[in-house]
Amino acid sequence: MTSPEFGRLSRRTLFGVGAGAVVASGVLGSLGSSAAAATDEQPAQVPKEGMFAVTLGTGAGPAIRGPRIGISTAVVVDGNIYLIDAGLGMVRQATDAGLTMDRLRALFITHLHSDHISEVPALLLYNWGPGVKGIVEPVRVLGPGPARLPHGAEVHIPPPTGGTERFVRDLLETYAYDINLRVHDEGRTPLDDLVQAEDIEIPKSARADVDRNPAPEMDPFQIYQDDHVRVTATLNNHPPVFPSFAFRFDSRYGSVVISGDTTEHPNVVRLATEADILIHEAINADFYKKQPNIPPAQLEHILDSHTDLEGVGRVARDAGVGHLVLSHLGGIAGDADAAVTREIFDPVTVAVDGQVFPVAG
Repeated sequence: MTSPEFGRLSRRTLFGVGAGAVVASGVLGSLGSSAAAATDEQPAQVPKEGMFAVTLGTGAGPAIRGPRIGISTAVVVDGNIYLIDAGLGMVRQATDAGLTMDRLRALFITHLHSDHISEVPALLLYNWGPGVKGIVEPVRVLGPGPARLPHGAEVHIPPPTGGTERFVRDLLETYAYDINLRVHDEGRTPLDDLVQAEDIEIPKSARADVDRNPAPEMDPFQIYQDDHVRVTATLNNHPPVFPSFAFRFDSRYGSVVISGDTTEHPNVVRLATEADILIHEAINADFYKKQPNIPPAQLEHILDSHTDLEGVGRVARDAGVGHLVLSHLGGIAGDADAAVTREIFDPVTVAVDGQVFPVAG
């Protein structure tokens, strides 16, 4: 397979010197200081040529708060689809955006929290075979290896250390009756022949450890390449989860970085250096501090394992990205909430579900 020719990436590929056009709510428009309100309208259709980042779902979880779909992002390069995470509702959102899974090349999982993988079964089972414009050629599923519990954590449900490969294998076994029956009755290609799950191997030189150093400073490392895109990864910091990844997608058009769930961390800065688009998680810490029903341990987790609105601005500024897009939103209602971020870095957009950001085309 020929390697793609990726020229020098410019962080201004997308936006020139200011905010640029995005496709939102099915309309090609311009983003200034606020994002288009698209939550009550059909998502935009994704063009077949060029590189695009699609915020299929922008909600944090696991919870159902308002209209936002669970976290999921698509990177689309000349019609080829690369999905990052599969939160609740993303399958319908992808369909509405015109993303047919016969063009799906790979699914990348940042970490194994339920709000990032809960819709993987529907993604595979509802997009299987030519009859539904679904998967007809092998699709790779790449994600964390054995997700080790921190020292002292009590095991309530064994096994405690399943990784991505085991997660997908167990999923297929859970739906074995349905899969076997449809292969026999409908002549479908066996789903286990079409889904190739693999654990991302962390370089030994990083010396990462769930207890002592879950996110050591490290250089990004390549995990995937085809004729259209090269994908690199790094460990981010989402305690107590280990391992947890951020991903960068480079093509001949430019670059998109997905932070995953993380605190403000130098590994993400390094991965995102000079990227055209950085899609980064964000929380409004003050919002959570004012919620009377959140148990203290849960509040501590939220504050200690995510990035606040000031921190995400610093990450984008230090990385020198072209445009910052906030997703996996916790306590953030809309663009106005990012005013404190904008004081540190601009342009910044608080994403809505189904928003399409062109890198080039």
